[in-house]
Amino acid sequence: MNLEAAFRTFPILASDRVILKKIEASHLEDLFEIYNNENVFTYCGIIPKHNKDTVKNMIGHFERDFLKKARIKWGIFTVQEPDRLLGIIEAFNFNQKVNTLSVGYYLAEQQWGKGVATEALKLLLPYLFNEVNINRIQAEVMLRNEASKKVLQKNGFQQEGLLRQAALWSGKGIVDLEIYSILQQDQVNHQDS
Repeated sequence: MNLEAAFRTFPILASDRVILKKIEASHLEDLFEIYNNENVFTYCGIIPKHNKDTVKNMIGHFERDFLKKARIKWGIFTVQEPDRLLGIIEAFNFNQKVNTLSVGYYLAEQQWGKGVATEALKLLLPYLFNEVNINRIQAEVMLRNEASKKVLQKNGFQQEGLLRQAALWSGKGIVDLEIYSILQQDQVNHQDS
């Protein structure tokens, strides 16, 4: 794992459709719209935030987590609207001993069903495998979160199994989770298919 590649400077990733970049203070209104919506976090271990100042402070927390080399939270933008925040995709739980990390993502409700999360993850995976040299990327998903499962499957993740009563998620209590993963070798095979 090359943590230096991930945390040297904030990584900006772009495809012909999607841009992943740092969330700035100028994105506060869009960020608040995401965090203020209960529906966005139906299947996430995140409690919605209904106070704009709280959300404003979170932007600083994103920066702090990056500087501590603990988590990278990218804003998801489109090439057509590079300053309109559509959602967040993140890499966290960096484990150097086994060369693995976790990913998660959530979108503004108006962006659901448009392929935005699928595109963002498709852009992120080669960066994590090739630049950061990760071997295994995993995601934990609540059982009824079918949309998230589709995003993972479209990107070559395999369902590994059910983690029963495995995590305490804020606002949800103790939850069952399905675990999905993709290995560096799988990604090569997925690109070829």
